[in-house]
Amino acid sequence: MNLRISPFHLLGYLILLCFFACTPKAAGPATTATPPPTTTTPKPTADDNLSPCKKFSDAPNPDDVTDSYVIYRQRLKGKDMKGAMKYWRKVYAVSPAADGKRPTVYSDGVVFYTQLAKDFPERKEAYGDTILMLYQEARRCYPGNGYMAAIQGFDSYYTYPGSATDDEIYALFKESIEIDGAEKLNYFIINPMSKLVVEQHRDGKIDVEEAKMVVDALKARLAKGLAECKASECTAWNTINAYAPETLRYFETVEDFYDCQYYIDQYYGDYKENPTDCDAIRTAYSRLRYGKCAEGTPEFDELKAAYETNCRVVVNSGPSTLKEAFNCLESSDYNCAIEKFEAAANETDDAEKKGRYYLYAAKVYYSHKRNFGQARSYARKAADADPNTGEPYMLIGTLYASSGPLCGPGTGFDSQIVTWPAIDKWQQAKRIQPDLTGKANTLINRYTQYMPSKSDIFQRGIKEGDSFKVECWIQETTRVRTP
Repeated sequence: MNLRISPFHLLGYLILLCFFACTPKAAGPATTATPPPTTTTPKPTADDNLSPCKKFSDAPNPDDVTDSYVIYRQRLKGKDMKGAMKYWRKVYAVSPAADGKRPTVYSDGVVFYTQLAKDFPERKEAYGDTILMLYQEARRCYPGNGYMAAIQGFDSYYTYPGSATDDEIYALFKESIEIDGAEKLNYFIINPMSKLVVEQHRDGKIDVEEAKMVVDALKARLAKGLAECKASECTAWNTINAYAPETLRYFETVEDFYDCQYYIDQYYGDYKENPTDCDAIRTAYSRLRYGKCAEGTPEFDELKAAYETNCRVVVNSGPSTLKEAFNCLESSDYNCAIEKFEAAANETDDAEKKGRYYLYAAKVYYSHKRNFGQARSYARKAADADPNTGEPYMLIGTLYASSGPLCGPGTGFDSQIVTWPAIDKWQQAKRIQPDLTGKANTLINRYTQYMPSKSDIFQRGIKEGDSFKVECWIQETTRVRTP
């Protein structure tokens, strides 16, 4: 198996170790804390449902193996790894299921081999195979324990990338969800499973019903964690909250996936922060219509009134392509709206109008289709059509600032570097159109704090002022900066 760890996977692992729009979202500073699971004692099975695998009672000499179990556990607690493993081997050979109530021997084996992989990195691949084998045995001997499936998926995804396909890892996480339910779902799968469930649905590998089951479970567990966390625990839950919901916004592109209340929660606040901004009003109003919100819903009625009063575009009487575009947008027919805005742009020779219509299409791709690549493509068309407007660069900057969860695990270096090209675009916007300076500076000041720290860039052998290419979908060369 291929054990080359990419920066994305390494950073994702570090984030998970910590317990784990029109408004753009960028990643906050990376956090560190206690590692997940492998040192956790797995939950016991019910007494009347003992493991079918070899237990203490099945050993040739039950008393001896029980004594070895006690000795290795004591030495493990005392950090005597070598001495503990000597006795662990004796237990594993004849009673891997221990007392039949919990997979402790398997999870302790993972601890031993994880340490060996650190001590002897040249043998990491072999030790990794052993670790994954221990997980598989634990799941076979304790089929009702969702933790073992979750941690096998976690290690396959982050620690030993290449040891399993994304389909196999998705199946492991799904197994753990089905066993544990949303209430007891292991927190450390929320971020990677958010990414995987999006990919599985986008690639046609799962249907809407299954995707909804997974998304509902992830969101319910996140809400519970945020509500119940205390003190330092909340840092980890806030980190997850910065990644998973943004990733799962993909399902806004799937009609009827989310209900009206979801769109109120997601977009009404953006409107209230910018109650006179027509972009915010149009986006929120259209999204609530898309979510089947009806008249009589207070938020919907307020948005409709704001749209009718301030933002309805008055087009010359008679039929026109532009009027059709806005009708399509108001009806939440986004493909139609994009098609008509582009057609309207092609019908005019007026540079300002052509640029504005392309920009309308770009904003539909961003706000409603969640297609960042196409949004940037149309924003660039708008900039080419009207070189005197900085608005396309404001949008491209927002696209980049929103890409933290797309280009990394939501926090840390891979997610934070998106702020560099985002700020480049906002600076370009105000150079071209000085009246955007206030708006651009607000965003620049907000996202400067999310740049990678001095220690982050030092660890990677780069320094301030260096040229740096941001990969992912962005593919732009920028300049290294720190807050």
